[in-house]
Order: sequence, then C-alpha cells, then structure tokens
Amino acid sequence: MDYRFTKFDPSALREAQLEQLRKLFNQLLMQTGGDVEEALAWMQRLWEYYDFEEGGITFEEFRQYLEEKGYLREGEDGGLEITVKGEYSIRSDALLEIFSSLHKDALGDHSTPHSGVGFDNLPETRPFEFGDRINDIHYTETIKNALVRTGIDDFQVSSDDLVVYQKEHLTNCATALLIDISHSMTLYGEDRITPAKQVAIALQELIHSRFPRDTVDVIVFGDDAVLIDPAQVPFISNGPYHTNTHAALQLAQRVLLSRRHANRQIFMITDGKPTQIIEEDGEVYRNTFHLDPRIVNPTINEAIRCRRHDITITTFMVARDPYLREFIDQLTIANGGKAYYASLDQLGEFVFADFGRNRKKRVRG
Repeated sequence: MDYRFTKFDPSALREAQLEQLRKLFNQLLMQTGGDVEEALAWMQRLWEYYDFEEGGITFEEFRQYLEEKGYLREGEDGGLEITVKGEYSIRSDALLEIFSSLHKDALGDHSTPHSGVGFDNLPETRPFEFGDRINDIHYTETIKNALVRTGIDDFQVSSDDLVVYQKEHLTNCATALLIDISHSMTLYGEDRITPAKQVAIALQELIHSRFPRDTVDVIVFGDDAVLIDPAQVPFISNGPYHTNTHAALQLAQRVLLSRRHANRQIFMITDGKPTQIIEEDGEVYRNTFHLDPRIVNPTINEAIRCRRHDITITTFMVARDPYLREFIDQLTIANGGKAYYASLDQLGEFVFADFGRNRKKRVRG
C-alpha cells in the first residue's frame, strides 16, 4: 500500500472552520426567521461565550467572510441581508444535515409494478416498436433473433429482429407539506418550528435536485392556512395562533388536485389538537380546552374527502399531547393514512424515510 504525504495547509483548515461557523449561522438564521442582524448578534454572543477566537478567527473576520463569499450583502437600509446564494446554502445545509442521519437506501426512486417509460432497465424484453429509443435495444437478443432467422452465412438484421428492454415505470408525486405555526410550536423553551422548517427546506431541495418531475408545496396553518412562497420557507415563524387543521386540509386538497400527478400525498407536522375552524358562513369558532366535535367532525370529514381523492395523509406528531393522539387516531383511520410520533432530532429521518416509502406506491393503469 502506498501512502502520500502532503504539507499541512493552514488555509484549508481555516476555510473548514469558517464553513462550520457558517452552518451554525444558518441555523441561527432559521431560528430568527431570517433576521440577519439578530442572528449575527446571537452569533457574537456564542463567539464570546465559547471563546471561538481560540481557533484563530475573530467575529469580524467571520462577518467579513460571509460578505466576501456572497452569503450576505448590504441592504438599502444600510443593514445586512441574506443573498440568493445565502438562501441556497440554507437549503443545501438542511438537506445534508438530514441525509447524514438517514440509513443507506432509505430514499429511492419511485418505482411501480408497471412497466413503461422510465430510467432503469428491467430484465424482461419485448419486440421493438415505433418510437422506442435506440439506446434501449437489447443487442444480444436482437443478434440472436437475426441468427435464428437468417443463419450465419447470410446474416442480416431486420426490424423484426429488434428487441428492447422493458423500462421500469417511474411515476411522479405531488406532496403538500403542512406545518403547524401555532404558539405552542415554541412553547416552554422547546423550539419545534426550526426542525419543521429544516424538513421543509430539505424536502424542497431534494425534489428540485433528484425528482424534478415531483412537486412539493408548503402550507403553514395557525388561525388559517396559507400557501407560502418556497423562498420564504427558511423564514417561517410561529405566532400567537390557534390550530386550524381543517383549513390546512382544505387548502392542501385544492393545491394537490390542481397538480397533474399520478400520486398525491400530504405530510403534516403538528404539535396540538385542532382548536379553531372557519365555518361556512365565515364565523370563526374556537375551543382550546378539549376535542370539540364542532371542530373535530368537519376536520375528519376533510380527511375522508382526501381519501376519496386518493390523497394519503401522513402525520408527524412532535408532542405527546393525549388530545392530539386521540384526534390523530381518528383522522388516520378516516383517511387510511399513517401517523408517527417523531422526536425533534429524528423528525427529518422520519419524514424522508416515509417519503421514500410513499414514492413506491402503485399507479392505477
């Protein structure tokens, strides 16, 4: 075995340290809802508390690094703001953070039992048809057919000899990710909203890079439900809101049914029972004390409608509220979906593993 020794490069070590600090800063950016100045203030406190300067980098040098590399820039008001490159780095970091905890092959391409246009060759073959790709020809079988037909002395290949591989059919999938932004998502000092945002960001980045035919739409729900711009996902923040699961499921259905995809699914991240509903006459009704049939029943009806549209709901509970568990049990039975309790440090692994499993659904032919 040969070993190659290289000279120590202090600049490479410094660059690696700066990159680690940048990833920490991105986490703070998500926790502050995209407020750059607040995130920098928190970063400076951490710098002083943990004595980061022992690594040979001052806070001002780190701040300058973010600007020189194009992650931050000066805004019109004179303060610093995040750039497009900075937003991309947040998405990339979120994806890498979650995938570092996934088991190998936890996420695969969306294969189905049907053959058709796709990416992977199946062992089965069929006769060549007009429109088939030349790259899909099984040359060994084609030559064998020609030899059987003409013999070795008068060997020639005709169109009748051509054989192509069957292709594994890869379908597309539309996903609606529903994120609870009620006040309890940061209750009692426990930050539940940042892991939820990280999952949403990573899921968007994964689909954009690996499954370009798929879509993911992010819906936040508190007093009402809102479809948000993908670029705003890192800067979601929860507030003094109640939990309107009913509105979230209604909006998710409208969005998914507008997508012309073979499969549709809902992922919902929540930490509490439904406490509010907007009724047909526009009246807002809420009850925060128990499972109120006036709120629960219409919400369950939306889960049933999802089932009729072949939209599966997978719920990830990030709290162990008994009322939440009782409600989710009802919703899951009504929809025929799935539900998990996911600790905050495992939320990404749960969502992405289930995303991989759901992409193996069958397609009605």
